[in-house]
Amino acid sequence: METRWVGPDGYEITAATRGGHQVLRLRRHGEYVTDCSTVDELRRYLDLADLCEVITLPFGAASARTRTEALR
Repeated sequence: METRWVGPDGYEITAATRGGHQVLRLRRHGEYVTDCSTVDELRRYLDLADLCEVITLPFGAASARTRTEALR
């Protein structure tokens, strides 16, 4: 599962690999902006306090079955 953070003005941050090293990939409105090696580099572009982590919930056939069985 991919960890993702979003912020104001269409910013989105995901983990990526570049040259064998993990980086924080910054996009704005879906367009690549830059890869940052450190959180300090990322701070140059946006206020980190404004970021929210996006959590993917496990929806699907298996979880629907579990919910249905729990209601019985």
